[in-house]
Amino acid sequence: MTNADTGRRLPFSVLAEQALLGSLLIDPAALTDIIDKVRPDDFYLPEHKSIYSAIVSLSSSSREIDVITLLDTLEKEKVYDDRAGAESYLRTLSDSVPSALNVADYARIVTEKSVMRQLIEACDGISQRAYSEQEKPDEVLEYAEGLISNIAAGRDTRSFSQLNQLMNKVLTDLEELSRDPEAFEGIKTGYSEVDRLLSGIGSTDLVLIGARPGMGKTSLALNIAVNVAVKSGLKVAVFSLEMSDEQLASRILSSQAMVDSTAMRTGKVTQDDWTRLAAAVDRLGKAKILIDDTSSVTATSMKAKLRREGGVGLAVVDYLQLMTGEHRSENRNLEISEITRNLKLMAKELRVPVICCAQLSRDIEKATNRKPQLSDLRDSGSIEQDADSVMFIYSSQSRQQRPGEPSEREESETPVVEIIVAKNRHGATGTARLNFIPKYTTFYSSERSLSDRDAPPEFGKASRKDAGLPG
Repeated sequence: MTNADTGRRLPFSVLAEQALLGSLLIDPAALTDIIDKVRPDDFYLPEHKSIYSAIVSLSSSSREIDVITLLDTLEKEKVYDDRAGAESYLRTLSDSVPSALNVADYARIVTEKSVMRQLIEACDGISQRAYSEQEKPDEVLEYAEGLISNIAAGRDTRSFSQLNQLMNKVLTDLEELSRDPEAFEGIKTGYSEVDRLLSGIGSTDLVLIGARPGMGKTSLALNIAVNVAVKSGLKVAVFSLEMSDEQLASRILSSQAMVDSTAMRTGKVTQDDWTRLAAAVDRLGKAKILIDDTSSVTATSMKAKLRREGGVGLAVVDYLQLMTGEHRSENRNLEISEITRNLKLMAKELRVPVICCAQLSRDIEKATNRKPQLSDLRDSGSIEQDADSVMFIYSSQSRQQRPGEPSEREESETPVVEIIVAKNRHGATGTARLNFIPKYTTFYSSERSLSDRDAPPEFGKASRKDAGLPG
C-alpha cells in the first residue's frame, strides 16, 4: 500500500471501493451509470478488481447479479478458495451501503484515486529513465509525454450527443451555407480541380498522398501546405522524417521563387534568381509554417507537439512508412495500422486535419502505365480504412520515367500529372490534372497558365522592380 521507492502511501480508498461494489450488488442496474467511467484496473485491491470484473462479465452475459451468481463466477475463475469466507465478504459489501443512490460519487472517488496512482507510476518510470542516462533527453521527454497523454486519453468521459440538438446545428449551418456557399467549405488545397473533388479538407480529416519515390508527393504536400498558410492564413505544421528543416526550406523557396532547385543546391543562382528569392522570402515571411525534422517521431509525440503549439490549422507528415509505432512489432503491417489509426485519432481529437505522404508498393512498377489503386498502398491494407481521402500521383510517362526525369520530350515541356482521388469519404472520387515543373518542385492547376494572376503570386515573372530593388 506504499510506494517502495518513497515509502509514501499510494492514493486509494478501500471504503469507496467497497461502497461502489456494494451499490452494484444492491442495485445491479446502477452499473449502466458507471461502466463507461470505471475499469477493473481502477480498483486498488486485486480482490476488488476481480469482483468488479465478474460483475461486468455477468452483466454482459445478461445474467442475474447477486451474491450467489457472483460467488459462482469468482470460484470458476479461482479467485477464492474459501467459499464461506468469500460469501461472507460479498455479503459484507452489500451491507456496506444503505442504497445505490450515491454510486456516481463512489465511482468518482475510485477513478480519481486511480488517476493519481497512474501518474505516480508514470513519474516513477520517467525518473528511472532519466536516472539511467541511457537515452537522450528528447527521447525521455517523448516517453513522458506519451505516458501522460495516454492517461488523459483513457479518462475521456464524453457522452452521447442528442439528435435533436445535432439537427438544429445542421440546419443552422445549412442556412448559412445557402447564403454563402463557400462559408463551410473545408480547407482549400489551392488547386481548384482537387478542391472540387474533395470539397475542401475537413477539420478532422486524414488525407493520404500516395506515390512511388520521386513522383512528387513531398512537393505536392509542401505546395498545399504553403497554399494553406499563405492564402488561408492558417498555421501549418510540417513533420519531415526524411529531409532536414533546411532542405525543406530550400525546396519551399525554390517552389515559391521559381528558382531551379539544383541551382540552389550548387549556389549557381543568377541576379534574377536573387530577385525572385527576395520576393518569395518577403511573401513567405508572413506565413506561419512550422517545421519539425525529428527522424523517429511517433503519433503520440506529434500530438503532444501540436497541443503545446496550439492553433495549428493543418499538419503535414512526410512520410508514413518512416514513422515509428508506439509499440514496436515484427509485423510491420500491424505497426503501420496502429500509426494510421493514431494519426486519424489525432486529427479527430485535436481537430487538426492531417495530410500524410505514403509510399506505394513496388508491384506498381512491374506493370506498364498502370494507374495506382488502393491495393498499392504499401505495408498495410488498413491505411485506406483510416484515411478519409486517398490521392495518388500518376504520370502518363512510362513507369521508368517519373516527373522530372529526362525523356524524349523537350525538358522545357511541362508534364501533366494526374491526381487520382481514389477514396473520398465526404465526396466524389475522380481525377484532377495538374502541371508539374520538376526543377522548381512546383505543381499548378492545368487550367491556369504561369502568368495567370489568379495562380499563386510566385508564378508570375519576377523583376528587380517587382522586388523593390534598383534596376
